[in-house]
Amino acid sequence: MKNFIFISPNFPTNYWQFCHELQNNGMNVLGIGDQPYDELMPELKESLNEYYKVGSLENYDEVYRAVAFFAFKYGKIDWLESNNEYWLEQDARLRTDFNITTGFHLEDIPRIKYKSKMKAYYQKAGITTARYHMVDNFDGCRKFIDEVGYPVVVKPDNGVGASDTYKLSTDQELRDFLAYKSAVHPFAPYIMEEFVHAEVNSYDAIIDAHGNPIFEAGNVTPMSIMDIVNNNDNSIYYIVKDLPDDTRAAGRAAVKSFGVKSRFIHFEFFRMTEDQPSMGEKGKIVALEVNMRPCGGFTPDMINFSRSTNVYKIWADMVAFGGTDMPVGEHFYCAYAGRRDGKPFLYSHEQIMQKYQGHMRMVDRIPDALADAMGNQMYVATFSTEEEMNQFYQDVLACNG
Repeated sequence: MKNFIFISPNFPTNYWQFCHELQNNGMNVLGIGDQPYDELMPELKESLNEYYKVGSLENYDEVYRAVAFFAFKYGKIDWLESNNEYWLEQDARLRTDFNITTGFHLEDIPRIKYKSKMKAYYQKAGITTARYHMVDNFDGCRKFIDEVGYPVVVKPDNGVGASDTYKLSTDQELRDFLAYKSAVHPFAPYIMEEFVHAEVNSYDAIIDAHGNPIFEAGNVTPMSIMDIVNNNDNSIYYIVKDLPDDTRAAGRAAVKSFGVKSRFIHFEFFRMTEDQPSMGEKGKIVALEVNMRPCGGFTPDMINFSRSTNVYKIWADMVAFGGTDMPVGEHFYCAYAGRRDGKPFLYSHEQIMQKYQGHMRMVDRIPDALADAMGNQMYVATFSTEEEMNQFYQDVLACNG
C-alpha cells in the first residue's frame, strides 16, 4: 500500500474529497494539520487513516517530526502534497529532506514561485510576457515607467493570489508605495510590470507523470482580482463551457516548459481586451503566472458541475494509477458570484434562490480567509448559454442606487 501524506487536509474545507478519493483507490492517507482532530469534518476523519496534529504548520521542525513519525510507522512515503499555494515551498522542502520523488523539490521553487523567474520559461514556450522591473528606488522605477508608461502594477515577486498588489498611476502613488514598502516590507522583493488591459483566462489541468494532461478545463475572470481585493468589490468568475483552443495550446506549452508532472495546476493568462503595441492585438493570450495547485476555493467543485465529472477522483486516479477512466459528461457554463456584505442589493437572497433554484449548485458563506478575493456570500450556478449566465450575474449583483 502506498503512503500519501496530505498537508493541511482541512483547508479549504472541500479538500477532504481529495483524501476520500485517494483512500478509495487503496492508498494509506495520512494527514498533518494544526486543527484538533475532534474539530475535523466527519467526512475528512473517515478519509484519513491517521492524523497528526501539530501546534503550527508554520513550524518546520514540528511538521518535519510529523513526517518522520509517519515514515517510521508506515515506511517509505510515496507522496506528500497540500494542493495549496501557501505550503508549496514547505512541501518541496519536505520532499527534498525525505527524498520523496513525486513532486517539486527545493531547487524547483524559484521558477514556479517567483514571478520574475517565470518569465524565461514563458518565453521558452513562445508566450508573450509583460515587461518588468525589480522595484528598487524612485529613480530606477521612474526610468522603467518612462519606457512603458503609467499605469504599472506592483506586487510581491513571491506572493500568493492578489495580496499586496497595487496599480500605480502617478508619481505620487509611486512615492506612497515606495514609502509603504520601505516601512512594512523593506527586504521583500517586489516586481513592477507594465499594465495589461485584459481579462484573466485560466488553464486548469491534471497532468500525469509524463507531463501530459489527462483532464483540461478553464475559467474566465472578467473583473480584476486586484480590484476586487483593493476596492472591496463583489467577485465573479466562471468556468467556460468549452476551453478555447489558444488557451489550451498556451497551457500545454507552459506545462512542458515548466516541467510539470503529476500535478493539478491552475495557469493564469491575460486575454487582451485592447491592442497594446508592446504586447500585440486584442484577443491575444499573454502570460500572467503559473500556480502549481488547483484553482482556489470551491473551483474544483465548479469544474465538476461544468463538466459533469469528478476532478477529485481524476486527480486521485492519476496519483494511484497514472491515469483515469472517469467519464466527462455534458458541458455547462458554471458561474460564481460572490456578494460583499453591506452592499444594497436589489434582490434579496430569497428572491435569487427562488428565481434560480433550478440552476443553483452551491450556496454558502465564504470563509474569512478567502473573503477578500471571493466575497462573503457565494452563489454557484450552471447554465447552458452565456446569455443566461450574464442575466444571472446582473440579477445577483444588481444594487439599489
